[in-house]
Amino acid sequence: MVKILTDSSCDLSVERCAELDVEMLPITVHFGEESYRANLDITNGEFYEKLAEAKELPKTAQIPPAFFEQKFREYQEHGDEVVCLFISSKMSGTLQSATVAKDILGATNIYLPDTLNVTFALALLVEEAVKMRDRGLSAPEIVEHIQELIPRVRLWALIDDLKYLKMGGRLSATSALVASILGICPIITLKDGLVEVVGKARGKKAAFKYIEGLVQKHEISSDYCVTVGNANVPETCEDFLEYFEEILKKREVHCCSIGSIVGTHTGPGAVGLAYIKK
Repeated sequence: MVKILTDSSCDLSVERCAELDVEMLPITVHFGEESYRANLDITNGEFYEKLAEAKELPKTAQIPPAFFEQKFREYQEHGDEVVCLFISSKMSGTLQSATVAKDILGATNIYLPDTLNVTFALALLVEEAVKMRDRGLSAPEIVEHIQELIPRVRLWALIDDLKYLKMGGRLSATSALVASILGICPIITLKDGLVEVVGKARGKKAAFKYIEGLVQKHEISSDYCVTVGNANVPETCEDFLEYFEEILKKREVHCCSIGSIVGTHTGPGAVGLAYIKK
C-alpha cells in the first residue's frame, strides 16, 4: 500500500489530513524554554497569541533522524511504500534528517523528493499526491509526477504586518516603519525553495490587484486544485476569496490556516494562493 507522509509546515489541518489519509509529522516550535509540537501541543490560535506577546521570535526545530528511523521502520514492517513530501530542504534540515534515517535502515520503500515548497504550496502537492495514490499509482510514479509539477507551482501572497520581518532581521527598523506608515504590503513568492519578495503594493486591495496581475501572467491550470492560505486573518481571507471569485469559480479550492512554522516569520496577516501553472 502507498502512504503519503508530510510535516506540519504544509499547514493542512489535522481534520483534512484525516480525510486524505495522510500522516502529518510535527515540527517543534520553541518559545524560549517552552517547546510545542505544531498541531499537537499548540493550536494556530494559541501560537499567534503567544507570538503577539513574545519579545523575541520563536525558533523552529527540524524533525530529528531518530524520529524518522522509528517511523520508517513501522512502514517497513507493514510493507508499505511511502512518499514523503516535506518542507523545502533550503528552509529546514527535516529532509536531510529523513534521508539519514532512510540510509541507516537501507529502506528502499521510502521516497524523499525535495518539494522546494512550504505552507499551502506544499499542501497543494500533498493534495495532488493523494489523488494519484487514489488512482492507483505506485510510489515511484507519484514521485515522478510530483517532480514534474514542482517547477510549475506558483505561490503569491501578501504580508500585512511587517513587525515580524523586522524582528527576524529580514527588514530594517527604518524600512519597516516607513512601509507601515505608507501601508505598504510586500508581495512574496517561493523561488528555488526560498521565499522571495516580488513586489509591493500600498494597501490590501492594491496587493490583491498586484497578485491578480501575477496570476494572469502565470495562468492557473484547470487540471489541479488551488490552495488559499491565511495567517490568522480569516476576514482578510474572505475578502481575498471574494476578490478572486471569478478566477477561482468552478475550481477545486482548499483553504489552509498558516501555522507556527511559517507564521514565525510572517506573523499574522499574510494571505495568498498557490496553484499549478499552465
